Amino acid sequence: MQPETVSRFLPGLGVLRGYEKSWLKGDIVAGIVLTALLIPAGMGYAEVAGLPPVTGLYATVIPLLVYAVVGPSRILVLGPDSSLAPIIAASIIPLAAFDEERIALAGVLAIEVGLVLLIGGLLRLGFVTDLLSKPIRIGYLNGIALVVVLSQLPKLLGFSVDGDSVIQEAINIVKGVASGEAELLPSAIGIACLVLIFALKFWRRAIPGVLVAVVASIVAVAVFGWSDDLPVVGAMPRGFPSPSLDGVTLDDVISLIGPAVGIALIAFADTSVLSRTFAARAGDQVNGSQEMAAIGTANIATGFLSGFAISASSSRTPVAEQAGAKSQLAAVVGALLIVVFIFVAPGVTAYLPSAALAAVVIAAAISLIDISGVVALFRANWVEGALSIAAFLGVALIGVLQGILVAIGLSFIAFVNLAWRPYRTELGRVPGLRGYHDVTRHPEAERIDGVLIIRFDAPLFFANGGMFDDYVRGKVREARRAGRELHTVIIAAEPIVDIDATAVDELVELDDYLRTHDITLVFAEMKDPVRDILRRYDLRVDGRPRFDDTHFAPTTGAKIDEITGQPRRDIQKSNDGA
Repeated sequence: MQPETVSRFLPGLGVLRGYEKSWLKGDIVAGIVLTALLIPAGMGYAEVAGLPPVTGLYATVIPLLVYAVVGPSRILVLGPDSSLAPIIAASIIPLAAFDEERIALAGVLAIEVGLVLLIGGLLRLGFVTDLLSKPIRIGYLNGIALVVVLSQLPKLLGFSVDGDSVIQEAINIVKGVASGEAELLPSAIGIACLVLIFALKFWRRAIPGVLVAVVASIVAVAVFGWSDDLPVVGAMPRGFPSPSLDGVTLDDVISLIGPAVGIALIAFADTSVLSRTFAARAGDQVNGSQEMAAIGTANIATGFLSGFAISASSSRTPVAEQAGAKSQLAAVVGALLIVVFIFVAPGVTAYLPSAALAAVVIAAAISLIDISGVVALFRANWVEGALSIAAFLGVALIGVLQGILVAIGLSFIAFVNLAWRPYRTELGRVPGLRGYHDVTRHPEAERIDGVLIIRFDAPLFFANGGMFDDYVRGKVREARRAGRELHTVIIAAEPIVDIDATAVDELVELDDYLRTHDITLVFAEMKDPVRDILRRYDLRVDGRPRFDDTHFAPTTGAKIDEITGQPRRDIQKSNDGA
């Protein structure tokens, strides 16, 4: 096999061929630092997903090793994720009551997620992540953060609650605290861990607060003998992960397809952003479809070996970079150290308080919250801000799984809204400035005698064709009321990159209306593919082509010069215009 082929399909082996000795120290240090975060994070997210903590370690080790071989990014860290864990829980808990059943269902779900991503990568469907725009993703993650925090607060305080909705769960938590259900010792440990994590994050970022909090809580429980006085994680089973797919039915497989597609979309959206960001920092470039296939392969592998669906980590990947990671070896070191932990010291977690693990998860969830991002959206565009709030409410009030559909639906609504109600304006000539410009932005702009110039900033399709027609007619009537006798309407058509059959009918009706008033419709700067579409419709009036060459102009300026019979003389040669 040629080296180029190896690098294409197995990028990790390609990196190994050119591995530099100077990278080794950074990779080993980064792997050690990562391990301190991977173990508590993996166990914590497993609990959020409704699974035994050890499955979180399996869902960390397997993806790291697989991605190190097939993944295109050199330092991307894969594993359990706070945005996926609630979706996994919502998918499998209604189908199973016991851990063994849930582990099997979570494995099947991960395999389905992997297949969706692998097929998408092979078909080069990386663009589908654009279904989740930035406002929708901000709102979605804010909703996920609320769901995770509320699910972990009772564990932090040492009691449990039930609730059919986020609102009911929040009410029950308040009632539990008010009625004295919170236990003093778990609450003290959980709150202390939470304070310690955030204190170190803001004041001593170089010190891993998660590691310090977890180790400190384990030491305190072991020294003071509190393991019988509060809930603890319990000792991990010693051994390698093994297939655990027994008991899954065809109905289970079918019922998990919908959640699998949603998880795949979210997982790749997060991964692709991280992958591109860190590749750009290193001066590299990552193929989106290859990334999609690699994440899919990692999910399939972890699904077969007692894990659950994973994606790239937005919290652990920066840690790897800051710790000096240069290649996939850092992730491999982290994975191998977790294996050592499972075999050498699995009993340590018998002293790990559940409250401390809840604090780790809550801290990670809080880091997802982006209030400033929502405020910035409202400041720039209230529609995008409102969409972000709607996505948040969809996740928080309707449910995590339904929230995915709400988020995707809102993304489509946002797109249609932008195309349905695009910016449109009349253009005029600004003395001394090249081109023709928005008269609402340039009050000094001059209108050309007998000419109305319109710009419509969107493709023409079924949803906005009527609006385009109405807008142009309205401007014609407005000009006539102002005493302007029009003989030409010029559409500055450069922003119109497409046109469908419905919009073509609207154009025909508009042209008929203008002809009854002896006004010629002209398209300036219309792109050739759009002209080709009009030509294929073979539009005719009185047996002749409706839009012949006289109805098109290379530029608005060229058509105005033709109409006025003289070129513009108010522009200095040194002025490049706008």
